[in-house]
Amino acid sequence: MLSRQFVRENPEEVRRALDTKGVDVDLDRILDIDEEWRELKAEGDDLRRQRNEVSSEIGKLKRDGEEEAAAEAIERSQELKEEIEAVEDRADELESELEAALLRLPNVPHPDAPVGDDESDNVEIDRWGFDDRRSLPDEVVPHYDLGEELDILDFERGAKVSGGGFYFAKGEGARLEHALVQFMLDVHRDEHGYTDVFPPLPVNSASMRGTGQFPKFVEDAYRIGGDNDDPYDDDDLWLLPTAEVPVTNMYRDEILLDDDLPLKQQAYSPNFRREAGEHGTETRGIVRVHQFNKVEMVNFVRPENSYDRLEGLLGEATDVLERLGLPYRVLEMCTGDMGFTQAKKYDVEVWAPGDDMEDGPDVGGRWLEVSSVSNFEDFQARRAHIQYRPEQHESAEYIHTLNASGLAVPRVVVAILEYYQNDDGTVDVPEPLQPYMGGTDVIDGQDPVGESALGE
Repeated sequence: MLSRQFVRENPEEVRRALDTKGVDVDLDRILDIDEEWRELKAEGDDLRRQRNEVSSEIGKLKRDGEEEAAAEAIERSQELKEEIEAVEDRADELESELEAALLRLPNVPHPDAPVGDDESDNVEIDRWGFDDRRSLPDEVVPHYDLGEELDILDFERGAKVSGGGFYFAKGEGARLEHALVQFMLDVHRDEHGYTDVFPPLPVNSASMRGTGQFPKFVEDAYRIGGDNDDPYDDDDLWLLPTAEVPVTNMYRDEILLDDDLPLKQQAYSPNFRREAGEHGTETRGIVRVHQFNKVEMVNFVRPENSYDRLEGLLGEATDVLERLGLPYRVLEMCTGDMGFTQAKKYDVEVWAPGDDMEDGPDVGGRWLEVSSVSNFEDFQARRAHIQYRPEQHESAEYIHTLNASGLAVPRVVVAILEYYQNDDGTVDVPEPLQPYMGGTDVIDGQDPVGESALGE
């Protein structure tokens, strides 16, 4: 969140952030609340000073035998006490209202972030592997059709068991997801210096607020034990939408030491989101589903190092795609598309050639986001009260947090099934994944089971 002082001293900068990020919040109301709260705090301090003076006077009057004057002073002290209580009650009401309003203010974009309204204003800053891509079949079969033909993806049974937006990965499809997860964890741990964390999957509301999912995105979350009509009931548990939430909140209300930094942690988790999808192929296959596997990288750094670390984090995410030989591009996100919590953000998009999309490359296919690489500066740290102490004798300061997917597994599966597809309908396994699949170098599918397979 933004500090009260920052909002108070930089209202036009905050107003620009609201405008460029497309967030509708009444900033004037927030400033009015803050001004009234500060006036009440000053009034309360003055009333307490007066009451202290009267209390001192009471003792003196009693010692001097001036009982009538002492009684008047006692009466005045009681009046001041009641005035103080009224002022403090009103100040507490305003503080609660102010805290709730501040939670709805978005982060201020970095000055270098492109200003724009939506994804059409994002800026491509890098592209890798696209110009020397491998030879593909004349007609690349989309992953959702190929996955069913090979019987490694089962959408019908996934919908039967859990509803739309869920799927079964089977046989070599399941092994491919497991292989990708383990490969990513090994690369980030052994070569990028990350520590593994296996987090709890349920998280509480305080954790969701700490990373910025709440209150803005309550409707996208899966609550445990009820629906979303009463989002803060006694259960107060939610299925995590990303491992960013528990890993960042590990250190909520704590002070880290300078020797701890930079702190780089990674976590594999299944993730759960109520994403409705979009028209067309977005609702087919595993591009946009309600449960998906992902490896998340979370960094805690000193403020002066956070933008160097952002570039390093981007390199760690793209390194996985380069090792897999998958063409990708990097977009710098404009203010209107970067998100509520980010100060600066890159999207890494892998090329999947199986669908002709209107916004895809000239040769066909489409770009799929597999990682968002974000610097939140101290926005999350203020919400979650995560600080660090530069030196033992110095005051604690808010830390900077960053994260990136390393990577989102289903969309990498899509890219592999479509990009490494062969004319005979089999799929080559990228060389780095073969050891994780027991030496399997080609996915050739399996025979379906059950009576439903008899007509195929």
